[in-house]
Amino acid sequence: SKLAALFEHPLYNIPVPEVTEKDKLFVVNPMEKFSLRSSGSDEWVSSSKAETLLPTGKTAYDTYPTWLKFHVGINRYELYPRQDPLLPMLLRDLATQRIVSSVQKSGGTQLKLIMTFPNYGQALFKPMKQTRDQETPIDFFYFSDFERHNAEIAAFHLDRILDFRRIPPVSGRLVNITKEIRDITTDKKLAKTFFISPAGNVCFYGECSYYCSTEHALCGKPDQLEGSMAALLPDKTLAKRRSWRSPWRRSYHKSKKAEWELNPNYCTQVRKTPPYDRGHRLLDLIDMTILDFLMGNMDRHHYETFEKFGNDSFLLHLDNGRGFGAHSRDELSILAPLQQCCSIKKSTYLRLQLLATQPYLLSDLLREALATDPLAPILAEPHLQALDRRLGKVLVVVGHCLVG
Repeated sequence: SKLAALFEHPLYNIPVPEVTEKDKLFVVNPMEKFSLRSSGSDEWVSSSKAETLLPTGKTAYDTYPTWLKFHVGINRYELYPRQDPLLPMLLRDLATQRIVSSVQKSGGTQLKLIMTFPNYGQALFKPMKQTRDQETPIDFFYFSDFERHNAEIAAFHLDRILDFRRIPPVSGRLVNITKEIRDITTDKKLAKTFFISPAGNVCFYGECSYYCSTEHALCGKPDQLEGSMAALLPDKTLAKRRSWRSPWRRSYHKSKKAEWELNPNYCTQVRKTPPYDRGHRLLDLIDMTILDFLMGNMDRHHYETFEKFGNDSFLLHLDNGRGFGAHSRDELSILAPLQQCCSIKKSTYLRLQLLATQPYLLSDLLREALATDPLAPILAEPHLQALDRRLGKVLVVVGHCLVG
């Protein structure tokens, strides 16, 4: 396995700093049993009255469901560890756990569902909108593009191969629209949008600001529908997150340009502005830029951090559905932060150089990683080939910075 060899490489075994109690998102006493609130939310509370009799030699932590172990493991430096034994189990849960509730997620421009499992774990379901070989039309504005379920799956694995580990785990899943959405939803607005198409397929469209109409309905075959299932992060009541507007946000206007597109010295003023004036925030943002360029995602208007860790923490790379839309075009403007700031983490640069060489070719590694997903193949071959080409362009930009 090339992937196993990659994760054994010294560049993938640089130790993270020691994790102290204040560096953990949740401080948990492993001997204390936790109970889940019965409200159906994913909140959990310490339960001093819970049974204290556990199987011999086991701590209460051993009895936690996988999603709760994932939440407890989040710290200042990483969303999950490199060699995480939980990861295969969590991906399997996302793909196979029985769905007991499906409701539409509020907000956002396109239809997404929150699905709940019997152990109170929850996942964000993004349904299939287009086939693997469809490219985003060249006349589409980036803000009116479809969100793709397979892009969410591929983004998670790409983020892990780059050793960022800032995207929550995502698995593909085939969902039965009738049994796993329509028949169990408590969402009255969603329930009103189901219908049977002239071809006899079960369809629905939900309520949202883009693509929620009978013309853009999501239809099963006859009721089987592909989608991505992303592990939800801890409830915001338990772990507040802060949303940051990206300094290199696009204008989201059909004719106006953003300031960074007009001012080649834009990075100078970003460097003077908190939180980019100290620490590694700007370098983390450039990491995210490289991830976005590799998958062709132009829609990174905001990013999030966990409030508990202040400005000294990793960025969450959420919402990647607009990646992998076009394999035949490379959108160099996505690399503006790297080009204008001429800064990159040494560790990121060394890993990118490694991923441009045999036997660690980026396309081969992602192909191998995606082959394990229940919906494989996840990406059409031209998208995988485009990764190697784009990686070459990132290295050229860094090369210009080094000689410049």
